[in-house]
Amino acid sequence: MIVGCTNQQLLQTLETAGEVLGEEGTAALSNDEVIAGLKEALTLGTDNAAGFASAVDGFNENLRIRIPFPEDAIKVKNTVEDLGLGPQVDKFVLTLNRAAEEASKEAAPIFVDAILSMSIADGFSILKGDKDAATTYLREKTYQGLYDSFAPKVKSAVATVKVGENWTPLANAYNTAVFITGGEPVNPDLDDYVTTMAIDGLFTLLADEEEKIRENPAARVTDLLKKVFGSVQG
Repeated sequence: MIVGCTNQQLLQTLETAGEVLGEEGTAALSNDEVIAGLKEALTLGTDNAAGFASAVDGFNENLRIRIPFPEDAIKVKNTVEDLGLGPQVDKFVLTLNRAAEEASKEAAPIFVDAILSMSIADGFSILKGDKDAATTYLREKTYQGLYDSFAPKVKSAVATVKVGENWTPLANAYNTAVFITGGEPVNPDLDDYVTTMAIDGLFTLLADEEEKIRENPAARVTDLLKKVFGSVQG
């Protein structure tokens, strides 16, 4: 007991200290510190996510984000496979994923610019939220802007890996078949499809990175991350 203090006074002193100190004995966090920590976590996470996604087979071999044959054109897949064009279908799907991998090489700086320009009113609500709360917030606030920035990169990647060249024979074979049966021809917007799926995949990977930082102290590679996320780890 502190000399000269009553039990009530000592209790009040301890309560005051608890308000000043965080759970790990560090100074209490300000909202600005929390926001800075969240942005740092997202910056680190997007850099890692883009690195994983842009590697060879980063999309193609990851079943959680692998881009499948376009759902809007699934009737094309079924028809041309019946025509014996299964290998061409597989090659086409591979080029979709190669395009996403290629475009992801440019993703990190686009995400970082979006993160640094974010205006977060209440960092504590995100910090104490779900394991992917910061990722969800970034997606809600920046998706359209990211799409507009990312789309040209995807368009270039689609051309680089010749997605269209692999799509055209499948579409032609299908359209020939439906012309005979009286069906509707198909020509989905591949650039939009790959852009949407690539961004969704990157956000999936980013959520994984956020979860690591929240749950694994070893993933907090800076003092700020240790202070911010260590303060809420139970």
